[in-house]
Amino acid sequence: MSTRTSKPLIVATSRLIKLCANVTKLLSYIFHTVLPNKRFTLPDHAAPWLTPKDDSAIPRIIWQTNFTNKVTLPVYLNYLFNRLMAPRFEYRFMITEARSDFIKENFDDALFSNYSKLQIGAAQADFWRLMVLYKYGGVYLDIDAHAIWPLSRVVPGDIDELYVTTRKGELSNYFIASKPGNPNLRRLIDQVQQNIEENTLTNVFELTGPGVFIQLLDQHVVPTVSYRHACNQGNFTNEHFQYIDKKAGKWTREQKKVSIIRQEEP
Repeated sequence: MSTRTSKPLIVATSRLIKLCANVTKLLSYIFHTVLPNKRFTLPDHAAPWLTPKDDSAIPRIIWQTNFTNKVTLPVYLNYLFNRLMAPRFEYRFMITEARSDFIKENFDDALFSNYSKLQIGAAQADFWRLMVLYKYGGVYLDIDAHAIWPLSRVVPGDIDELYVTTRKGELSNYFIASKPGNPNLRRLIDQVQQNIEENTLTNVFELTGPGVFIQLLDQHVVPTVSYRHACNQGNFTNEHFQYIDKKAGKWTREQKKVSIIRQEEP
C-alpha cells in the first residue's frame, strides 16, 4: 500500500521521531521518580484540532483503549503525539467498563456473552477493537502505538481498509483502519467468537490477536502498509510505564497465571 510519499523520507522521519521519543522516555524516569503518583487523564472523547477537509470512506476517528484513563507521562505524550500527527481526526477512548457497555448496547447477547468470558484485558481489547471499527469505522491504535507520518496521508480518503505488517512481514492488529460494516472485520469477529466457544487455544495472540488476522486475511488481497511507513510501538513508552498501576502486568505474563477464558461452572 503506497503512502504517496517517498518511503526513504518516511523512514528517516520515523528514526528522528524514535530518537526524540526515547529521550522523553528517559526523562520520564526522572519525572516519575520525583512525582511517583502523578498521572494524566486521557479524554473519552476529543474533537479534531482542525476542521476535516474532505469526506473519507474511513471515518477520521482514532480509537484507543486501556484498563485506566489515568496514565503516566510517557503514555500521555504518546497520545499527544498522535493528536499532532492527526489534527483533523476525532479522538475516542474507552476503559474496560466502557468497552463492555458498548458491546452490550450494540451487539447480540451471544457475542456479549462470549466477550464477557475473556478474563485478560488484552484479549478483551483485541475483540473490542474489531467491533468498534465494525460499528463506527476509524483507525485503531494500541495505547503504545504512534503514527510516524501524518495519519491522513497513511490512510487516504479513497480506501476502505488498511492493515499493518510487522518486521517479520506478518499482519498485526495494533493498527487497523476500516470503514464501518467492513465484511473482513465481520469475518474476524466471527472467528474470534468461534475461538472463544471452542476454547482450545491458550495464547492471546492466537485466540483473539494477530494470529486471527494471519489466519483469515490474505495479504495479497487486503491493503497493507509496513510498520516502517505507518505506525511504530514502544518509542514513547514501555511496559513499565504502561502497567505501573496494574499488578498483573502485560498479557504475556498474565496469561501464564490466568485462564484467558473464564471456565463455566458445571
